[in-house]
Amino acid sequence: MKIAIPVANGKLCAHFGHCEYFALISVDPSQNQILSNEMAVPPAHEPGALPKWLSENSVNVIIAGGMGMRAQQFFAQYGIEVVIGAQPDIPENVVLEYLDGELNTGANPCDH
Repeated sequence: MKIAIPVANGKLCAHFGHCEYFALISVDPSQNQILSNEMAVPPAHEPGALPKWLSENSVNVIIAGGMGMRAQQFFAQYGIEVVIGAQPDIPENVVLEYLDGELNTGANPCDH
């Protein structure tokens, strides 16, 4: 399984489209452990570009602070699970909390 985390200033970015890079973290969900962590610079932020790019990078889940409904629909088209409302933290902590079923999520700060 591969999980994408949008990152700015070393932590999960509040809005996935405004991140500096994505942490693409391969995990073993049966063992709740991280296998590898790759930092990847995304393509330009255009409607549908990031979901397509993440799908091409074999991502199964994206965890973000906020995301508009249109972007969520694009991710659904690619079969990528969307988790929104996550709080800023280093990507590894976010992923481990998700795997442990302990990720705290709140409101979606994006209203577009």
